[in-house]
Amino acid sequence: MKRNPLQQFWKNPTRRWFWLFLGPVVAAFIIGFVWPFAQGIWLSLCKFKTISNATFIGFGNYAKALSDPSFTHAFWYTALFAIVSLVLINVLAFAVAYALTQGIKGSNLFRTVFFMPNLIGGIVLGYIWSMIFDGFLSMYGTSILMKTEYGFWGLIILMLWQQIGYMMIIYIAGLQAVPEDMMEAAKIDGAGKWTTLFKVTIPNVMPSITICTFLSLTNGFKLFDQNMALTAGQPFIIQADGTVIKTTEMLALNIYNTFYGSNSASQGVAQAKAVLFFILVAGLGLAQLAYTRKREVQQ
Repeated sequence: MKRNPLQQFWKNPTRRWFWLFLGPVVAAFIIGFVWPFAQGIWLSLCKFKTISNATFIGFGNYAKALSDPSFTHAFWYTALFAIVSLVLINVLAFAVAYALTQGIKGSNLFRTVFFMPNLIGGIVLGYIWSMIFDGFLSMYGTSILMKTEYGFWGLIILMLWQQIGYMMIIYIAGLQAVPEDMMEAAKIDGAGKWTTLFKVTIPNVMPSITICTFLSLTNGFKLFDQNMALTAGQPFIIQADGTVIKTTEMLALNIYNTFYGSNSASQGVAQAKAVLFFILVAGLGLAQLAYTRKREVQQ
């Protein structure tokens, strides 16, 4: 006599308790992400001051967001920042990790020292570096950060100081996982240090490169608190039509300033910018993951 498939399913203790543990996670995900995200998309199609009085207006907010010169400037500024910080963070973090896995004395101390800045909050880091730049690099009686190009490199330096140590830990884990037999085989074959690095070490560290590249890319685009604390988007440029462009303002800060701007009808435009921002970061992140994962080697 065949048993009922449903009875067989619930007779298995693992399957019986599976939903008990999965249920709260699914509920938390829906309440904490799916519902707010769906509501955010709805509000991006509305004109509102508060959620309770939202009025549907279609894609007008998106048209205003895409035609906003400050949003366009923030996009290109953020894209440049993300690319430069991605390259510098990963090159320097890998170099530090590679040096610390070569058996030098005090490597554990160096790892701790390099990682510590990552434990400091972004707002605090921004104010710390603002004081450093103001104290040692002021020019012409004003802060060096009031110059657009210096503000950009100030943000880069801050990001490097905070992120290199974290990425270094990931790269160290990847370097320590490189098979010893492959390294010995390369040495027996007469491969030099550089050849071994590029032909053996780096291909085997690709999973770590995938993770670090993803984190660097998304962190670069999502940067907010450091940007607000260090430059607050300054200096300003006032165009002929009266539009104000903050030359060191990144996308997240632009969305924040739009939402809490003086125009009471700007909340919908800010929400449309936020949806576009999500699509941009998610799309770039998924594309990068797909690209780098294809280059990972199976050990």
